[in-house]
Amino acid sequence: MSGPASQSGVTWTPAPPAADTQPARRVSQHEFAEIRDLAHKTFGLDLKQGKEALVTARLSKRLAALGLGTIGEYLEVLRSDRTGGELTSLIDALATNYTSFQREPQHFELLRTKILPLIASSHGRTGVWSAGCSTGEEPYTILMHAADVMGEQNLGKLRLLATDISNKALAKARAGVYTLDKLADLPADWRRRFLQKGVGELSGSFRIRPDLASKVEFSRLNLMEPFENAGTFRVIFCRNVMIYFDKHTQERLVRKFAAQLEPGGWLLIGHSEGLMGVRNELEYVMPAVYRKPA
Repeated sequence: MSGPASQSGVTWTPAPPAADTQPARRVSQHEFAEIRDLAHKTFGLDLKQGKEALVTARLSKRLAALGLGTIGEYLEVLRSDRTGGELTSLIDALATNYTSFQREPQHFELLRTKILPLIASSHGRTGVWSAGCSTGEEPYTILMHAADVMGEQNLGKLRLLATDISNKALAKARAGVYTLDKLADLPADWRRRFLQKGVGELSGSFRIRPDLASKVEFSRLNLMEPFENAGTFRVIFCRNVMIYFDKHTQERLVRKFAAQLEPGGWLLIGHSEGLMGVRNELEYVMPAVYRKPA
């Protein structure tokens, strides 16, 4: 029998021909230098020599979306854009948004044993900041630990701020929907308590309970811009972000973070990072953990 076939009420039709996905011409040294300078000046991103192939590959999809044929044409769009919207699309294309639940678990052990008990016993509201939250796994992990240690009835004591420069990543974070493979490192009990299971079309997906997800304050923030009005924090998670910055940019950022920390507050960075050679006022506690003098 010819024509579309139907099975269980689902109609299958022939796939359309594949779109032309010819990659953009490899970025020239002059074009790469302009993109590198723009990324560093605007976002702090340090694109070292040797990343030309990566830049070409990352921008190919953006060029296709805009109907452009060359990176030179794309640079013209960037130069003429007065809204800043295309700059945001540029960082979405260049940034790596890899993250996971319970990533670098030593930090969450510190959170459970030392930081959250202090917050639970405090009388006011205490800030915790996930800077560079990507698609949301980090702030939701913090939230679940807080609910487990403090009790959900005490989550009002916690102001949980989660920021990222990528609008695309933030949209996923706000939705709070993840596939089962993403949840492998969460205890089964937590999956039952803190997530809702999708059914029908959403089978295989899980959503952070909306009443819990509402406890996270998501906001777009470029860490290169001023953020002194963000408030003060007992702990700032900024993990696997500064690895993309040069030493001067790291130094400026750590100084800004220190200004937002409460006396005795913690700064947690990625284990692949370090502040060796980065002047700062924080005390070393253990690998990837620093503390502001009380």
